Amino acid sequence: MKTRITTPLLATLILALAPMAQAQISVSVDINMAPPDLPVYVQPAIPGDGYMWTPGYWAWNGNDQDYYWVPGTWVNVPYAGALWTPGYWEYDGNQYQWNRGYWGNHIGYYGGINYGYGYAGVGYQGGYWERGSFNYNRSVNNVSNVRVSNVYDARVTNIQNSHVSFNGGRGGVPMTATKSEQIINSMPHNQPTPQQVRHETAANAEHDQRLSVNHGSPRVAATPEAGAFNSSHNEATGPEQVTSRQAALRAPSRPADAQQEQARQPQERAPQQSQQRAPQSYQQLQPRQAPAPRPENHSTPVGEEQHR
Repeated sequence: MKTRITTPLLATLILALAPMAQAQISVSVDINMAPPDLPVYVQPAIPGDGYMWTPGYWAWNGNDQDYYWVPGTWVNVPYAGALWTPGYWEYDGNQYQWNRGYWGNHIGYYGGINYGYGYAGVGYQGGYWERGSFNYNRSVNNVSNVRVSNVYDARVTNIQNSHVSFNGGRGGVPMTATKSEQIINSMPHNQPTPQQVRHETAANAEHDQRLSVNHGSPRVAATPEAGAFNSSHNEATGPEQVTSRQAALRAPSRPADAQQEQARQPQERAPQQSQQRAPQSYQQLQPRQAPAPRPENHSTPVGEEQHR
């Protein structure tokens, strides 16, 4: 579904009023200026069990005709089994179009954008669900917090470091959705949570987050929790902030060029539906012991899937 909108606040209002189950929404804006590269930043430590990383992105303010940075942040998962497919910018003919992210039981297409921390452009290698618990790959997640017990270590290879933030057009990521990804994207999904909507709204209100002010290096690039713009644990932009281990966390976990098809092979099938209903809250579930590491590509849930 495509909706022609010129301001992010109106888009937020539509999303807030829309039903929870929806297909991915595309927002077209009449601009010919491509979004800037994704800034380099360090992922803050996870606040606790039951959170999932959602990468930062450039949003558009139609009133001021300016991009602004929405920091990457940890958010509470809306239900057990939920996975986040990030939004992405796409060049569509003569304008740039924003495809809103969503929650679902499978990772869909997000333009091949290398957001890092497990979101390398294809699928997600940051962890997987098993019997109602989410297991974190500490190679791409900062899970130093002692309250997180379901961890494993599956190292990934840093093959390319592209920080391009849009798909298609001149200079964009040259990747198209596979048949499987098209099926996943067209399935009913859950919209961004109210927590995520407030986070984007708060970013829009921060003057320093504007591209015209920060020139691609926002003051707050990542936050430990949504909306926490004044937290002492926020992370600024800049490669000088990245230590050797944290640089490895930021590295893509899959190439987005020559080995693209190999990375996508596990997704080349329609997702199977389950009739089992997920609990309303992840906090209702008990943490489990750390399992043995699973294969790298966890673009779809592994183990016993739970669906809304």
